[in-house]
Amino acid sequence: MNNQRPISSDEEHRVLQFRPRTPPAPRIQRGNGSVQPLRLTPERLDLSRYEQPRAESDNYRQRMLANIAALAFTIALTAIGIWLAVSIADLRRTQDCVLMGRRDCVKITTPHI
Repeated sequence: MNNQRPISSDEEHRVLQFRPRTPPAPRIQRGNGSVQPLRLTPERLDLSRYEQPRAESDNYRQRMLANIAALAFTIALTAIGIWLAVSIADLRRTQDCVLMGRRDCVKITTPHI
């Protein structure tokens, strides 16, 4: 196997100059050097220009019911996820026990008389 690098000439390698997308700020000539002017902070954007008068007022009762329904759905989904994770872990424990050749893997519950 040949591990030698090929000889390359200086013509193959070029350094490209980076050009920013925005034009640079104009420079002010003062004496021997150049000075960039201070940038003033732009005015804060006010969102009031996007506001539109509403034809009807907010129905807070409907919004609260929707929020409660969303919370109940989230809690139910979380409970189902936890139950599923516990069931899968129990099934895996039982399967590992059976694959080891043991006979007392499943807990048998008997009714108390």
